[in-house]
Amino acid sequence: MRLAAVTQNRADSASIMRDLAEDGFIYESLRDLRVSRIPYRAAVPTLMKWLRRTSNYDIKEEIVRALSVPWAGPEAMQHLVDEFRSAPQSQNSYKWAVANGLAVVASDDAFEAIAELVQDRRHGTSRQMLAVALGNMRNPHAPGVLMELLKDEEVNGHAIIGLGKLRATAARIYIEPFLKHGKSWIRNEAKKAIARIDRAAVKRTNKSSSRRLQ
Repeated sequence: MRLAAVTQNRADSASIMRDLAEDGFIYESLRDLRVSRIPYRAAVPTLMKWLRRTSNYDIKEEIVRALSVPWAGPEAMQHLVDEFRSAPQSQNSYKWAVANGLAVVASDDAFEAIAELVQDRRHGTSRQMLAVALGNMRNPHAPGVLMELLKDEEVNGHAIIGLGKLRATAARIYIEPFLKHGKSWIRNEAKKAIARIDRAAVKRTNKSSSRRLQ
């Protein structure tokens, strides 16, 4: 079964690799392109074209991972939002990879869409990295969305990560109970989030004191 899948994936990616070669990126596979450590910005339009065209979810996931780089940002962002929204829940690992890509490339321009998707429980655990994506945003509503997600067991650990990234002072009291959570990774993330929030509060206090002394 695995050998058959590898053979099928190689056949399904052949046209993509030919198009990428025409762009000047000559590689054996999409993974080779992704780990090449060269800035393949010129390949982004071709990758987005094939993300829409191919129905092979193994190939789509490789494309998504190749687009999960900061400099793919504005061009890839809406495509990834559309992919997350339209992919069936039976493709949970694919949707999770798309959400992970959005945690890298999404800006505040996608806030409304991501806030909507992360709160839609029909998407299950594939929403987890969307909570992290919100933690990278400056939208004033991001902390409120993430605090509400602390009630959702499928994503609350990732909501804690997002709140820590935002240094959301108002969230501290709601994160504290997670220091005794049954899962060690959630306890650890709660501890890190609170530490970030506290450090940010100290910095704000020091800045305020400095201004008063001037």
